[in-house]
Amino acid sequence: MLRLPRAFSPLRHRDFRILWSGSLVSSVGTWMQRVAQGWLVLTLTGSPFWLGMDAFLGDAPFLVFSLFGGVLADRAERRRILLVSQVVQMSCALVLMALILVDQVTLGSILALSFLSGLAQAFGAPAFQALFPTLVPPEEIPKAIALNSIQFNLARVVGPGIAGLAFHQLGAAGCMGLNGLSFLAVVAALASIPRRPAAGGGGASVLEGLKEGVGVVWRRRDLRGLVGLAFLGSACSIPLVTFLPVFAKEVFHAGAGRYSAFLSAFGCGAVLGGLVVATTASRMRRRGFIGAIGLLAYGVLTAGFGLSRSPVLSFAFLVAAGACLMVVFSSFMTLVQTSVGDSLRGRVISIYGLAFRGGMPLGNLAAGAAAAAAGAPAVLVACGVALVVAGGTVAARRRKDGVASM
Repeated sequence: MLRLPRAFSPLRHRDFRILWSGSLVSSVGTWMQRVAQGWLVLTLTGSPFWLGMDAFLGDAPFLVFSLFGGVLADRAERRRILLVSQVVQMSCALVLMALILVDQVTLGSILALSFLSGLAQAFGAPAFQALFPTLVPPEEIPKAIALNSIQFNLARVVGPGIAGLAFHQLGAAGCMGLNGLSFLAVVAALASIPRRPAAGGGGASVLEGLKEGVGVVWRRRDLRGLVGLAFLGSACSIPLVTFLPVFAKEVFHAGAGRYSAFLSAFGCGAVLGGLVVATTASRMRRRGFIGAIGLLAYGVLTAGFGLSRSPVLSFAFLVAAGACLMVVFSSFMTLVQTSVGDSLRGRVISIYGLAFRGGMPLGNLAAGAAAAAAGAPAVLVACGVALVVAGGTVAARRRKDGVASM
């Protein structure tokens, strides 16, 4: 019988394996649409502001609804929540495909569908993050988190490459249609996983359950620190990815192929970083300190990419940045996942997710406005400096205190 390397041991468990595989297929489709949609928005408007606005509206629902999604994940069956979320996102992709095919696509329709898809994700993400740790033994949760990030970033490598081919042969509509079909993989995986009872948390009412989750995070210094770093880290790290089409088109005077290659380079680095995390998960200590150092390094690389005018050097910066970001957020998510019991996991993850995903739209919105005035390169340098200061400050405090977590 084939023996899996220790880093991949969570894949021995059937339910985790099929959900991981289905998520990989769906993530490939998602990245295909991201490439095509980003290029479509830039082509329609010629403005990095609207590129940032589209990304903002895709993530903005997390600011309002993700906490309620966390309460729901602790009160209802998580598998069913995910099924509804996936079907809504699939429908959004197929509607956008249809609008492009009949030549009725507008900036407004793209923005509206981005918001609706983001709304579905706001309720689905806490359920997903709370479900998959229950599919493996507790000691394998860090590896499962790393593998989940690997599949997402492996899709970041494969998806843009396929998107480049599909965009050339089928246009933007083809990329949207393929993404819509890719959701069927997750739907099939979820349908084959046995139904699990609800975690039984959440209090007597939604608001009481939400209050309980917020109270747990507020009373614990380690969780407060993780939430704060997640917000700042995501707000200042996401512009690097969001502005890749701007750099491809306006700095390097290339086309969608260069944009796809940039995304793939970032994804390759993230996969490599994920493999390192999965391989060393059982031996890794001081995850908070390691995450802070990774944040500092990502800041240096972000500023370096903003200043670079060499394609080779820019690719190198992206590979290294992807690896660093993987280490950062795998470390932080492991600390969050293992710090609370299952009855609170959905709510605590949703609060962390609110900070992480909520920082993205605000970061994109601010970066888009700043880029319209000062240019994308200057914005990336500023973001890099902010990350260096934040990561360096936290790392210095962790080293001084000699603590192993946030």
